[in-house]
Amino acid sequence: MNTSAKISIKYGLITAILLIVYFLVLKLVGWHNNPWLRLFNGFIMAFGIYTVIKQYKLVSGNTFTYINGFKTGVVTGFLATFVFALFMSIYMFHLDVEFKDTLLREWFKDYDQGGGILIFIILIEGLSSTAILSLTFMQIFKNSKNLSENK
Repeated sequence: MNTSAKISIKYGLITAILLIVYFLVLKLVGWHNNPWLRLFNGFIMAFGIYTVIKQYKLVSGNTFTYINGFKTGVVTGFLATFVFALFMSIYMFHLDVEFKDTLLREWFKDYDQGGGILIFIILIEGLSSTAILSLTFMQIFKNSKNLSENK
């Protein structure tokens, strides 16, 4: 397994764990139904992707390329998203069905949607934010064409 994959898996799992812990903390204080607090998930994902690209650049040294840095960020974010979506699937469909029903009543009261739409939303939010954050952070970490700016 190459360095990019090892680092991506490590930081992807750490990011997923942070997302799960954040959700459980919200659940403990009773704020898990507030959709605005999901915005912090983006900060957690941003932290994970920024950290993994930075770490990968440090480890790879002169062999660091834009594509490999971007790939590392994307794999990390996708892994974190899928693990978190799996956790939420288990949570909503087996541990706290009332939570799923509450979200469906509040968000989709005019539509007859099943619980799968909630997992779909988690996946779309996670995957799209991963692509955007990876592209954004690669602007910071890419090697410049100006030799004096390369670090």
